[in-house]
Amino acid sequence: HILRAQAVSERLFYYIAVSLLPHETLLEIENAVESGRALLPILQWHKHPNDYFSKEASKLYFNSLRTYWQELIDLNTGETTDVKEALINAFKRLDNDISLEAQVGDPNSFLNYLVLRVAFSGATACVAHVDGVDLHVANTGDSRAMLGVQEEDGSWTAVALSHDHNSQNENEIERLKMEHPKSEEKSVVKQDRLLGLLMPFRAFGDVKFKWSIDLQKRVVESGPDQLNDNEYTKFIPPNYHTPPYLTAEPEVIHHKLRPQDKFLILATDGLWETMHRQDVVRIVGEYLTGVHHQEPIAVGGYKVTLGQMHGLLTERRARVSSAFEDQNAATHLIRHAVGNNEFGTVDHERLSKMLSLPEELARMYRDDITIIVVQFNSHVVGACQNEEF
Repeated sequence: HILRAQAVSERLFYYIAVSLLPHETLLEIENAVESGRALLPILQWHKHPNDYFSKEASKLYFNSLRTYWQELIDLNTGETTDVKEALINAFKRLDNDISLEAQVGDPNSFLNYLVLRVAFSGATACVAHVDGVDLHVANTGDSRAMLGVQEEDGSWTAVALSHDHNSQNENEIERLKMEHPKSEEKSVVKQDRLLGLLMPFRAFGDVKFKWSIDLQKRVVESGPDQLNDNEYTKFIPPNYHTPPYLTAEPEVIHHKLRPQDKFLILATDGLWETMHRQDVVRIVGEYLTGVHHQEPIAVGGYKVTLGQMHGLLTERRARVSSAFEDQNAATHLIRHAVGNNEFGTVDHERLSKMLSLPEELARMYRDDITIIVVQFNSHVVGACQNEEF
């Protein structure tokens, strides 16, 4: 699980960077690699030894990336890169490389097993690109980007800048039906899952839903024994007639930042399953500004005695005074996501229990949660806006 997410996250950044870089810079990078000179800072990071599972993987990934920028150099059209197009190309190219590396294999048996494991597992991705007041969000899967907007009265509003790619999204179901014959209309999405198996309808890897049956068999049979003995890799999804069923192509949404747009939250589905987006934005907004808009205490149909109500109010007062003990907004949000009780307050006993569950049990009670909070400077956004006008 961690393997696949790391394989995507540590590579996607560079694919996007290469997609956006001007022709001259790509030439400069290629010449530096060719002559063994020092690389530009952006690729010096790529060489960082702690970034990869192994030296061999790092070398393989670098070569795939280099092939990509060499192709971009050859394709040079002289036009400036469109951000939306660059993001889409980067996502698709990385997914293609993950697939290709697994098909080609590697003489090093450890690396061969690694590239196959990465390709057969799946990962979703949600990326934000900010340039002045232009914000682009590229999303593949069911992570979300949520904008925190502060209204004139100081209250907070959540504005979604991504759509989930799953069965809750009618457009996604329609897209899948359009891409496959009418005879598969009933089987392509079954029990709210792709082919009755997969929750997200877009993802990196998961070649089990992309490769032809022949290719799957050929790769598994010629692969290492661990792969051949693995029941999952040998299993072919039901009603698998017209692959690919899965794509890594992102949906890109563009938004022009305004002074009232205060922050952006990028988070995996684990957060949105436990908390309403409006609460998520309010909690971050209050944490960042230090101003709490007290809502009436909701007890949701519970019979509450006066003593219990007094307890809730006392707890709320204590919470306001201790709300800023977290180092950052993302940690603060995770505390709420994992420790919230039915009254919407953090129950510290519940929080410590949830965090101390052994790994194999934890998955039954909570999903993994990854959160990034990006703050925007309203003065800078306002100044950029004025320049544009």
